[in-house]
Amino acid sequence: MFDFLSDYHNPTLLGAFWMTVKLTVVSGLGSLIWGTLLAAMRVSPVPLMRGFGTAYVNIVRNIPLTVIIIFTSLGLADVFGVTMGASDFQVRGFRLAILGLVAYTAAFVCEAIRSGINTVPMGQAEAARAIGLTFSQTLRLIILPQAFRAVIGPLANVLIALTKNTTVAAAIGVAEAAYLMKQMIENEAQVLLIGAVFAFGFVVLTLPTGLFLGWLSKRLAVKR
Repeated sequence: MFDFLSDYHNPTLLGAFWMTVKLTVVSGLGSLIWGTLLAAMRVSPVPLMRGFGTAYVNIVRNIPLTVIIIFTSLGLADVFGVTMGASDFQVRGFRLAILGLVAYTAAFVCEAIRSGINTVPMGQAEAARAIGLTFSQTLRLIILPQAFRAVIGPLANVLIALTKNTTVAAAIGVAEAAYLMKQMIENEAQVLLIGAVFAFGFVVLTLPTGLFLGWLSKRLAVKR
């Protein structure tokens, strides 16, 4: 029943999912950093920074991820010669895919964190300013720690969506799970079984993550 797997050695199948994991982890960290900076811009007292953050989020959220990923390959790499410091095609594709995923996912991370910032009472920021803290100090020491605790659940949803969105990287030749699944379907007749195997693989990746972060969200919830 699973003879089709014999044509694709286990390290290849596991390697494809390992590539998915690497894309998720690296893109997740990059999105968290860039998304946090965007959230800080959106609540900044500087109009130029607020305008940039708002424009970035509203524009990027309304562009399909496939368009962004293909632009990083055809636009940045082929037209402008951006290689991300890699001469190997696979390494370059991996890094460009991360760039596209970070650019797209950070917009959603930003909005999740901004919603968490809005849950922090205004009185705390006013008290911080009263004792002489700057905006950056207030944000770093008082606002963001509470905001992160309030948005673990929404950030978990963004991470799960990112895990599934890594399949778009197959469009530029990154050898992750969806890329291998496409090759298998092209060479085998067991489309439903192949699809079920890869669907199960993604469930294994996303379900424990969602359960753990859901538990963590309840454990660290801010009591008001």
